[in-house]
Formats: sequence, C-alpha cells, structure tokens
Amino acid sequence: MINNTTYEKRWLILVIMSLSLVIVMLNNVTLNVALPDLSKDLKANNTELQWILDAYALIFGGTLLVMGALGDRYGRKIALQIGLLLVGLASTAAAFFANSANDLIIARSLMGFGAALVMPATLSIVIVVFPIEERGKAIGIWTMMAGIGAPIGLLVGGWAVENYDWQMVFLINVPIIILALALGFFFVPESKESEEKSLDPVGALLSIGALGSILFAIIEAPTLGWTSEEIVFIGVFGIFLTYLFVKWEQRIEYPMLPIDFFKSKGFILGLIAISLASFVMFSFMFTQMLHFQLIRGLSPLDAAIRFLPLPIGLMPAAANSDKLSAKFGSNNIVSIGLLLITFAMIIFTTVDNDTEYLRLACIFFLLGFGMGLTMAPSTTIVMDSIPKDKAGVGSATNDASREIGGAMGIAIGGSVLNEVYQRNMVIPAELVESLGTVPLESFPAAIEIGAELFNNGDLIGLELIENAKFAFMEGMLATASVMAIIALINAILVKLYMPSRIINEK
Repeated sequence: MINNTTYEKRWLILVIMSLSLVIVMLNNVTLNVALPDLSKDLKANNTELQWILDAYALIFGGTLLVMGALGDRYGRKIALQIGLLLVGLASTAAAFFANSANDLIIARSLMGFGAALVMPATLSIVIVVFPIEERGKAIGIWTMMAGIGAPIGLLVGGWAVENYDWQMVFLINVPIIILALALGFFFVPESKESEEKSLDPVGALLSIGALGSILFAIIEAPTLGWTSEEIVFIGVFGIFLTYLFVKWEQRIEYPMLPIDFFKSKGFILGLIAISLASFVMFSFMFTQMLHFQLIRGLSPLDAAIRFLPLPIGLMPAAANSDKLSAKFGSNNIVSIGLLLITFAMIIFTTVDNDTEYLRLACIFFLLGFGMGLTMAPSTTIVMDSIPKDKAGVGSATNDASREIGGAMGIAIGGSVLNEVYQRNMVIPAELVESLGTVPLESFPAAIEIGAELFNNGDLIGLELIENAKFAFMEGMLATASVMAIIALINAILVKLYMPSRIINEK
C-alpha cells in the first residue's frame, strides 16, 4: 500500500522509474548503428538484420496491454522487477553466447517481453506515488526521459560500436539494470488494483493478436509493399481482431481495457497526439541518421552527437509543461508544441547538401522543444482520464500509441523517402547494363558502388554518388513535408477538441 513514507520518497522513486524507462527506450534504437558489424560477424542477410531490429519492437508493442494489465492485477513493482531481470538476462546472453542471427532474434524477443513489463509499470507507479497536485510535474519528467531515450540510444550505440564491438551494445544494459533492480527492491512500493477481479484471458489473446498483427504489417510494409497480399491480409486481420477485442471488452464484467475510457475526449486526443508526435520524431530520426552518415560522411557516433540539440530542447519543455498547462490549458500547450514541430519540419524543407550544421541544430532544438510541449501534457491528460486502479493498462495504452506511432513513422517515412528517391534517381547510362536496378533499390548501395568505382579511378562513380545524393535529399525533404502536414492537422484537432484540463481524484 502507498503511505506517507512512500510519498516522502516519491522523487527518488521517480529517479528509479526514469532509469528503468531509459533502459527500454535505449534498446529501441541502440542496435541500429551496429548492423554493419552484425552482418559481418554473424553472416546475417538483410532479412535477418531486419528481424534482429524488429523482434524487440514487435513483441514489446504487441504485449504492452497484457503486461500492463498483469501489473495492475498482481503488482506493478513485481512486474517492473521481472521485466528488468528479463532484459538483463537476455542482454547478457546475447553478448556472450549469440553465434547466429537467430540467437539474437530470440534474445531481442525476450528483451521485448521484459520491456513490455517495465514501461507500463514505470508510469503507473509514478501515478500512484504522486499526489494529484504534483502528478503533472512528475509525468513531465517521465515523458522527458522517454523522449530523450531514443537520441541517447543512438549516441550510446554509436559509442559502443566505434570503441568496442556490437556485443557492448547489449552489455551496456547490464550495470544500469543491476542498479535499477537494487534501488527498486529497496525503495519502490508495491501497488495493484484495490480489489481482485477475474482475469480476461480472451481479451489478452485478442489484444496480442491485434497489436502484433498491426505492428507486423506496419513494420514489414516497406519491404513487402503496402499493397502486397501478405500485408493487406495481416493488416485487415489485425483490424478484425481489434473489432473482436472491443466487442469482447464491452460484454464482460471485468474487462482488461474498459472501453468506456474511449468516451473521454482527453483520453482519445491524448493518444492521437502522442502517436502522431512519435510518428514525426521517429521518422525524422530515421532519415537523419542516413543523412548524416551517407550524405555528410559522418561516423555513427559523430552522427548521433548531431542529435543532441533535440533532447536539449525536449528536456526543459517537458519538465515545465505542467506549469504552462495549468496556466494556459493543456490543449493550448499541446497545440503550440505541435505547431513548433510543424515549423521545424517546414524549415527543414529548405535544407540542402551544403546547409551548415548550426541551422540543422536549431531545427533539432525546435523539434525537441515542440515534442516536450506535446508529449508531457498529452500523457498527463491520458492518465488523468482513468482511475488509479487501471494505471497499468492505461499506461500500456499510452505506450502502445507511442510504439505504433513510431513504427508508422519509420515505415511511412521510409516509404515516402524510397518512392521519391526512386523517382529522382538517375543511373548513368554507362552503368545501367552492369548495375541494373541496384542503385534504384538501395541508396546506401548506390553510394557504396559509386565510392568503389571512384576509388578505382572511374569518374563515373562520382556521378553516381552525386545523383544518389540528390535523389535522397529530394526524398528526405518530401518526407519532412508529409510530417509537417501531419503535425499541423494534429495541432488543429488538439486545439479544437482536447480538454484544457482534467481533474481526476480517483
């Protein structure tokens, strides 16, 4: 139970939750920069590399609702501890014993299960240990840590690969997890639903099937094609399972996710704002890692360092968004944040190959500031719309919207980038017969082939590189335009329909 002593330790508990949360967010992206080394050491093909990355996101996103509900039912602290232990053991096994791509796929899947236990538990514990008047501030700090996790993950991954090897990307989890486990054991209180209710195994299976199918379709669509039979079937199947899930939850006495939550405008608009903001952020980060490494020739670590203005902008905005929301209304602050994201993307459409980094840094800072103003108040609105007893499943719904939005951002952003790149890419006539469509299908391959030709004294390689860079920049700017439109529509919806605040004493 939560008592006065616990409340006195609430800020320390928030630090422990933030530490645990960062572990989850780091693992979403740290491995991206290690793909070349994995390909070489484990002889992994492109499909295997894709699944090494996607196994974590797919299992994590697909099981979030169930893991959040289990935390509510059996205890959020125990869910947090088991989740951290799973991530730690799987990371250790991957670093010391993985000898094939399949080994890593299994390890990353286990890490995804662990992460799905950890992330909802962190936010739900924050909700129950903080009094209502301090909850906005605490959620702002939680959101700040969630937001900076991905950029820091790129930095950590780049440092690990550049100075050590891909195994270090996994090993770096272990000491952080040991610290979080120890602190959590001594200082984090146990909390769960006030009354024991029947479990909802049918709802659990339907939610896993629905979320897993939708995420799989989103993740695989750029590879298999958005209109391919497999993607259309899996996507429709996921939507059908979602329909069945909603119908089932409406008819049983103790649903895993009460559908009544969705009658609240704050709950729905908060989830939409979080999802679409994540869409923009992850899409932008995806294109910029390619931009910095392949257009500007930076190493993974140097490229990751260029992202630092984003968390520098995000942190003060998220941490202080509660005060701004209390004064001006959550809907106004969130819509302003989304407008800042829109302006950042519009400014980015003026970037070219020779644009100085200082201008790019300002865009990153503006994007981060807008993300902070968007994500923190939206999360507060979502969590204030539900009772404390359902904090775990409410947090999981919040996290699922973030995960789906990020996956869609990478998938749709990558598809737009690829479509515009292929439309603008011109292969020199002398190379059409020997190279075929390879430079059209892969921008990195076009750069690599061009560099090899140029290094062997063939100047046509330089032309291939310049054509590929031009086509990529056109695709990147088109992606930024799409993100600007999405952020602007989101800003209008929030301004018109999101409540200015929700007071929830439950």
